[in-house]
Amino acid sequence: MKTLQQTARRKPGRPLGFDREAALHQAMLLFWQHGYEATSVNDLTKAMGITPPSLYTAFGDKKQLFLDAVHRYVSGPVTSKSIIEEAPTARAAAAGLLHAATIGFTDEATPAGCLLASSAISCSPVAADVQKALSRIRIRIEKRLRDKILQDQRVGKLTPKIDADALAGHIMAVIQGMSTLARDGSNREKLSSVAAVAMLAWPTSN
Repeated sequence: MKTLQQTARRKPGRPLGFDREAALHQAMLLFWQHGYEATSVNDLTKAMGITPPSLYTAFGDKKQLFLDAVHRYVSGPVTSKSIIEEAPTARAAAAGLLHAATIGFTDEATPAGCLLASSAISCSPVAADVQKALSRIRIRIEKRLRDKILQDQRVGKLTPKIDADALAGHIMAVIQGMSTLARDGSNREKLSSVAAVAMLAWPTSN
């Protein structure tokens, strides 16, 4: 028979054997496939194998669950931040981002395209705060790339005539477009070709 102390240690609404990371991964895949607003709490609890009270106990609410899923999506051993910071040049950083997008958007183990892009597109004004959170993530990535470009310009690796904002924006726009192509069914080979063509527009140091 359970003692009062044993019962108190278990949080209400959370099932025995609850694996938070596994549940979060399932939620991430569902948001990735359907977007934020089109994914219901009922859809989430079915995919995660938990009850609504368990979801609220573990994650707070649907919005917080989504933000946790996004954090999981942008985290890992290889991130946009590590790609940019570890690249020897801004050109290499841009090529690295495009390559990572090509692989990530066409991985057979995950939904096609980019979670950030698909979720942002499907957000209505009701979910404006979620859309802003996604926008802030993309802006941070673009800023890191722009700073890398400016750094190359200062040391003569890249022509000072180029607009760093426009060049960083160009790469981000291509990545967003690649996400749409992937969700429309384009394969890895096509996305790789798109990335290669995009890099042809990269300026030289002359």
